[in-house]
Amino acid sequence: MTATTRISRLRWWLSTVFALTSAIGLVSLTLFAIRNNDTAWRAGTDDDLSVQTAEVISVIGFRDPTRPDLGDLVDGFDASCPQVTVFSRTGAQLAVTRAAGGHCSRVREADLRAVAVAAIRDGDSAEADGQTEDGHHVRLRAEAFPGLEGDEPVGTVVAAADTTTDEAEHRRFAFLLSVGCALLVALSAPIGHLLSGRATRPALTALQQQEAFLAEAAHDLRTPAASLRALAEIALHQDGEDRDAALRRTVRLATRMGDLLDALLTRARLEAGVAQVCREPLRLDQLVEAVVDDTAADGHQVTVRAEETVVVGDPELLQRAVANLLGNALTHGHAPSRPAEVEITVTADGTLTLDDAGPGIPPGLADSLFKRYHSGSGSTGLGLSIASWIAHAHGGTLTSGPSPLGGARFTLRIPARQRPKPGRL
Repeated sequence: MTATTRISRLRWWLSTVFALTSAIGLVSLTLFAIRNNDTAWRAGTDDDLSVQTAEVISVIGFRDPTRPDLGDLVDGFDASCPQVTVFSRTGAQLAVTRAAGGHCSRVREADLRAVAVAAIRDGDSAEADGQTEDGHHVRLRAEAFPGLEGDEPVGTVVAAADTTTDEAEHRRFAFLLSVGCALLVALSAPIGHLLSGRATRPALTALQQQEAFLAEAAHDLRTPAASLRALAEIALHQDGEDRDAALRRTVRLATRMGDLLDALLTRARLEAGVAQVCREPLRLDQLVEAVVDDTAADGHQVTVRAEETVVVGDPELLQRAVANLLGNALTHGHAPSRPAEVEITVTADGTLTLDDAGPGIPPGLADSLFKRYHSGSGSTGLGLSIASWIAHAHGGTLTSGPSPLGGARFTLRIPARQRPKPGRL
C-alpha cells in the first residue's frame, strides 16, 4: 500500500468519524428536544388539572366526618369538558359535574375508575392517559380528598383534559425536528469529507512533491551517472591526449550533474515553501553583469547593455533566474558547432531582455515552455520553469517570443523601486 493510498484512506476514515459523531450528536439533541416538549405539555396539562381538582374539592361539603355532601357540586359548579367525576373510597361513582356547554364527550368509565383507584391506593394523586367514548385522547388526574377528621381519604376527584390537539402539535414538532435532523446528518457527510480533504491536503501535496522529486531525480541522474562512470572507465585505459580528453569530458559531465542537482533542489525548495523570498533593494544591472562574468562563455559572445536599475527582491533567487536564462541561451541559442551570440539589455523600469541568434522556439512549445520538464532540446526543462516561478514570486513576469537576432527573446520583468521625486527648494 502506497503512502498516497494510506492518506486517502485516512481521509475517508476522518470523514466517517465526523459524520458518525455529528449524527450521534444531532440525533441525541433531537430526541432530547422531543422528549422535553412531550414532558412540557404534559406537565402544563397536569398543572391545569391540579387546579381544577383542587377547586372541585373546595366546594365539597360533609354531612358527617366520612360522608361527603355533593349537592353544591352537582347543582352549582360548571366544569370544562370533559366533566369532573367524584368517586367514593370503594370506587363507586358518586357525582359528575355539569357540562359547561351542555354536552361533553364522556371519558370511558374504566379509565376513570382505574386512575381513581390508583389515587385512593396512594392516598394522594395519580395521573394517567385515557380515551373518551368517541375516541379522543384525554389526560386524567385523580386527587384523593379526606373526610372531616382528615385521617384517610374518603373519595377521589377525577378531572380530564382533551389532549388531541396537544398531541397533534407534538407529533408535528417531532416530525419537523426529525426531518431537520436527517437533513443535517445528510449534510454532515459531504462537509466532513470536504474538511478532511482540506486537513490532509498539505500532507498529500508534500508527499506527492517528495515522490515526484525522487522519481524525477532518479530519472534525470541515471543517464549522466552512467555516462560519468563510462568516461571514468575509458580514462583508466587511455594514455596521453585521449586520457586528458576523457577527463575533460568527465569534468563537464560532473558539472552538468551538479547544475542539475542544484536545479532540482531549488525547484523542490520553492514548491515546498522552504525557500523564502527575501525583499531588499538591489541593483539588477550589477547582478546581471556579475552573472555574465561568472558564466564560462567557452567562446560564446555575450553583450550586455544595462542602465542603472534598482529593484526590490531576493538576490540569490534573481541571480538564479538570470543564470538559468543565460545558460539556456548559451546551450540552445546557437547553431551546432558555432558560438552563441547573446545580447542582454537591462532598462531602468526593471525589464531584462535576453536575445539569442539560435533556431528560436520550436512551434507548439511556446505554451509549455515554462512548465516543469518541458523542453524541446533534450534538456531537463527545469531552468526556465524556475526562472518563471522566481519572476512571479517577485510580482513580475517572464515571457518569450521571436528575437531580432533570429532566435528567441526572453523578457524578464521585475517591478523597479520607485525613486523619490526631488523636492522643491
